[in-house]
Amino acid sequence: MAYAFDTLGYSKALREAGIAQDHAEAHAAAAREFIMVDLVTKEDLRTALELQTLQMTVRLGGLIAAAFVAMFGALAALIKLT
Repeated sequence: MAYAFDTLGYSKALREAGIAQDHAEAHAAAAREFIMVDLVTKEDLRTALELQTLQMTVRLGGLIAAAFVAMFGALAALIKLT
């Protein structure tokens, strides 16, 4: 999800605080370009957590399946020896 960034309002607030117009506009553009792209939303975090949970579940399932195969292989080898 992307957030809208009001560069005009931000620039205006900077100008009202005494910053030169060209500096205020450059700062607002830089903030939009470099800061806003790195923001993460709660939905982004939820999606990442769900993906990690799924990956761990699949890996755990694979480990359990491999353990059963190894156990039954060892059991079959023991039965064959007797």
